[in-house]
Amino acid sequence: MKKAVAPYLAVRDGAAAISFYKTAFGAEELERYDFEGKVGHVTLRINDHVLMLADEFPEMEEMTGNVAPPTLGGRTTFSVNLTVDDADKWFDRAIAAGAMPIRPVTDEFYGRHGKLRDPFGHVWSVVTLKEEMST
Repeated sequence: MKKAVAPYLAVRDGAAAISFYKTAFGAEELERYDFEGKVGHVTLRINDHVLMLADEFPEMEEMTGNVAPPTLGGRTTFSVNLTVDDADKWFDRAIAAGAMPIRPVTDEFYGRHGKLRDPFGHVWSVVTLKEEMST
């Protein structure tokens, strides 16, 4: 069995989130289960890694343990780090798809890095590591 850690996002309007992640990050939909007119679960692949998400079900928070950022007043408790081949290209594509810039892509000691907030309230770091950092 392959072991992994994967972010599991709660969103409002899961269908729109799936569409955004496909456009912004080239996500591929691997599996999807709808529940009561919402996305009950979807597994996406971005850069050969898994991202899972579901619509929030506030009435089931005790069972699911999470809610979407709008329920938290637009805040989130973590960010997703996306390591890519060209941070500028990926950042610009996400902004064109509807993300909001938090911090533009800049040179850092480890490579190129920018931060953005997706339309569903989640924060993403888009990073291209320097050659010596990526080994």
